[in-house]
Amino acid sequence: MVVATMTHHPAPNAPFETPRLPRHARLLVVAGYALLVSAIVLDLAADPQWTLSPVLATAPVLASIGTLRARVPLAVGLCALALVPLLALADPGVPLVDHLTSGFTVLAITSISTANVVLVATRERELVQSRSVAEAAQRALLRPPPERLDGLRTAVRYLAAAADARVGGDLYEALVTPFGTRLLVGDVRGKGLAAVETAADVLGTFREAAQVEPDLAAVAARLDAAVRRRRGRRKGRSAENTVEAETAEEFVTAVLVGVPPSGDVAELVDCGHLPPLLVRAGRVTELESPDPDPPLALLELAGGTYRRRSFTFRAGDVLLLCTDGVTEARDAAGRFYPLWERLARMPEEAPDVLLDCLVTDLLAYARGGLSDDAALLAVRRER
Repeated sequence: MVVATMTHHPAPNAPFETPRLPRHARLLVVAGYALLVSAIVLDLAADPQWTLSPVLATAPVLASIGTLRARVPLAVGLCALALVPLLALADPGVPLVDHLTSGFTVLAITSISTANVVLVATRERELVQSRSVAEAAQRALLRPPPERLDGLRTAVRYLAAAADARVGGDLYEALVTPFGTRLLVGDVRGKGLAAVETAADVLGTFREAAQVEPDLAAVAARLDAAVRRRRGRRKGRSAENTVEAETAEEFVTAVLVGVPPSGDVAELVDCGHLPPLLVRAGRVTELESPDPDPPLALLELAGGTYRRRSFTFRAGDVLLLCTDGVTEARDAAGRFYPLWERLARMPEEAPDVLLDCLVTDLLAYARGGLSDDAALLAVRRER
């Protein structure tokens, strides 16, 4: 069964887990606690004419690092406050006003640290809720295609980026139409709900236009017009809203492929997207257009029309379409994922098996995390 793989985020009302600090940050926090304990011990053992009690104000600050639970800095701060009178008894030569100042300082820093944790937890909850809504919308939009489509065998994978990245607008579709099977893979410039909304517009237009337009280039033109209209609507609402103004500049890179029900000739329209890769007898060929067309929403600026080109697609050939989340994945040395080279080493199996191998290799190369969402659609011609 074809599945879409996405990272999991907690539900909006789910309890938060304490985030794990990086190793160097943990070492610094431990060092801070060590210095705090050393100061208290030194205060108790040293001359009663001076005190180090003001250093107790650092305790709630240290406790607030790496937690989303307000009770942690609050409890630690109250414990530090309780130590102030004990140090006052151990340092009778220090003026009372100094100890009172220390106590008020600890209390103030405790309140500030607790309030800061509450603020961070609230913002984190809002971020998780927004991300969950966007991911739910993506799952509703990105329906896995049937495994078999009119003489083709298909498979798709969707990989969400690392947990700290915003939801993206990668999209894919595979449809059987009166003109053969038509495929679409695209990538919206931008992130978050606005990108998901744009992806919804593109997919909706494609699902309608692909069924009625005999010319694949005309389908691309319909998609371009849909994204352009969306930009126009957003620009009309964005005069006093910088966020809306940014999303008004959205465009979409996309590649469309048409596979007729018979014959060895297929066609594609590349709208500023990564060229598809054709695998035949262990050789990988990039179906690059000599003069690529502009992304969706930019055709009017570039002038001209979308053009379709033909390529040979025989029985046993595999076609791979993907977004730049694949090619822009990096290893520990910062090198991009060599998709062409890795694909040539993959077993010439069913698309489902091929994508499993490719995704496993990609995640291992990128050490388990991607910087951007990635969509992959593989199609094998069976006859």
